[in-house]
Amino acid sequence: MATGDKTANRPKEIEGMVKEVVGEANDDHYLKAKAMLTTAKGNLKLGGVGGKAMEFGEGLPAVDRDALSEIALNFSETARILFSPGSVTDTLASVVDLAVATIEGCDFAGIFLIDGDLVTTPVHTDPIVVAVDVLQHQTGEGPCLDAIAHRLIFYADDLDNDPRWPHFAAHATTAGIRSVLALPLAADSHLGALNLYARSPAAFGVVDRAKAAILASLASLALTVAQSHEDEERRAHNFHAALASRETIGEALGILMERERITAGQAFEMLRRASQHLNVKLREVAQNLVDTGEDPDTGPSRSR
Repeated sequence: MATGDKTANRPKEIEGMVKEVVGEANDDHYLKAKAMLTTAKGNLKLGGVGGKAMEFGEGLPAVDRDALSEIALNFSETARILFSPGSVTDTLASVVDLAVATIEGCDFAGIFLIDGDLVTTPVHTDPIVVAVDVLQHQTGEGPCLDAIAHRLIFYADDLDNDPRWPHFAAHATTAGIRSVLALPLAADSHLGALNLYARSPAAFGVVDRAKAAILASLASLALTVAQSHEDEERRAHNFHAALASRETIGEALGILMERERITAGQAFEMLRRASQHLNVKLREVAQNLVDTGEDPDTGPSRSR
């Protein structure tokens, strides 16, 4: 097969990689991955210049076949890293590390996340990212804030000549930042942006922007998967804790029923009064009884 034909088949190969990495059994996550991949592949045909916002699917010049081949070759390893088992924080850290490692024009990377009414920077590759992010908070403007607010990609090829964020741009260029590429993240429970910074103007070429679009799409899905895993682990922990608490309380009731020759309801009432009197949780009263054998302190006896 000719080289051109092989390259033309890259999108199909990439889709196969997504299914291999995410897993055929997990149809929900695979469908999300496929949808995000379709969006990202649209970005390979589109580009952006400093004065415009780029929606996922609008505005980038065509990527040539050699560049597409390069992107495809990097795709599988990037996906495997992002979908490795790990916490949400681990996943975020992998995203910014991959951005600097795989996107040639990127000197620094960080992630904005919405936390209630606050925008935070939980991970970054260099302290300058935090400094630049703070500038956006202080000035109330900037490409990263706009990427989150408008759900669009914002690219500033030279902040020194960009009129969209005059206050932020003046401070950012003084700090040594000339180019910014901000891409929205769309995880199920996280709203934020992947932010790429460079010291040089026009640092992010067509291939870099295409790689960044794919990385942001994969990162969004990886965050959803990581959050899902954390939620499942939390539910499992709470379930096991509830079972253990129930068993402890049951054991304490048995001790009181045997010792005091009372009913289960009366034994539970003793534990409840002790919990209120000592201002501790009922399961802690029960655990102390099981561990020490001491009757729970129910406070002054009720008058009859």
